[in-house]
Amino acid sequence: MEHLIPRTLFSSEHEEFRRMAKRFVEEEVAPFHARWEKEKRIPREVWQRAGELGMLLPSIPEEYGGPGATRLFDVIVGEEFMGSGASGLIGFGVHGLVAGYILNYGSEEQKQYWLPKMCAGEAIGSIAMTEPNTGSDLQAVRTRAVREGDEYVINGAKTFISNGTQCDIAVVVCKTGSSGKAGDISLIIVEAGREGFSKSQPLEKVGLHAQDTSMLFFDNVRVPASNLLGGEEGKGFYQLMHDLAWERLIGAVGFQMQAEAAFQHTVEYTKGRSVFGKPVFDFQNSRFKLAQMKVELQIGRSWIDSCIELCLRGELTAEAAAVAKCWTAELSSRVVDECLQLHGGNGYMTEYPIARLYLDTRGNRIWGGTNEIMKEIISRTI
Repeated sequence: MEHLIPRTLFSSEHEEFRRMAKRFVEEEVAPFHARWEKEKRIPREVWQRAGELGMLLPSIPEEYGGPGATRLFDVIVGEEFMGSGASGLIGFGVHGLVAGYILNYGSEEQKQYWLPKMCAGEAIGSIAMTEPNTGSDLQAVRTRAVREGDEYVINGAKTFISNGTQCDIAVVVCKTGSSGKAGDISLIIVEAGREGFSKSQPLEKVGLHAQDTSMLFFDNVRVPASNLLGGEEGKGFYQLMHDLAWERLIGAVGFQMQAEAAFQHTVEYTKGRSVFGKPVFDFQNSRFKLAQMKVELQIGRSWIDSCIELCLRGELTAEAAAVAKCWTAELSSRVVDECLQLHGGNGYMTEYPIARLYLDTRGNRIWGGTNEIMKEIISRTI
């Protein structure tokens, strides 16, 4: 989409990386994505190819097997992957969040073991946070880790886990205390293959059909006590809160790009589709609707780019990220709905990108914290 205000965040080096990301999607993802939607997962060789190109975890330091780039490169990957409609690649973003937890809170041994494998796409990460009966209430989790000597014994269940079926490592949100306060929560690494750790088949979802989402089950799963992230019980809630601003911003980056992609598809469609003897675009109603969408898209773009700048300076607040997530999640749903209407009957056919975007964007107001939770966070600033 042509922006009314030029973006100034990116250098020529960034734009070269962007072109490489575009080629990767066009040549190695888009032709096969429909098949992956039926299989409900992205093949491991695609993860490994992204790793080879330095697009899986761009900002992981070189000493841990990463390219050592800034988070602007993560932003570029998020924009190109989500703007392409290849929604199965959302799992790459979740993988990146797992790597961030290990980088920020893991021991040196954990970093040296896991991060090179994750950068190469040889190990896939997931965050086991949400439970069947808790939703966004992290303090209500029931999965419990009990210390027994040099081990933790974990029991519980998690749902809606991105990369769950294929994950080689799960960062599991567990209860380790009984005070009823935030200090009861800890993050513990659980490796795939541990006895008692099992996974469901991929869940049936409204959209994001190529993105692996499943349930995880823990039945007396024993892990070494050293798998506790941060080395001290009760720090999990604060670790999650520290990284949620980035999680919500990178989600908002993707939501914004989905909305911009829907807009661009619709501009092209309305200029090429004729009814009553003239292009759909030539009707004033069509032009005015598109103009209103462009106004809202530019507002979203300005806020997102401002938040990216804050993030690069280490100044992004939870409240600013909540605004970004809330606005772009609503925006993507609203724009995609309006764009589908301008496509008419064709918009309801999944051979058109707008129909797939309609399915894929509905969850934006739910994951990463529902928009109601975002409004609760924002309300604290009033």
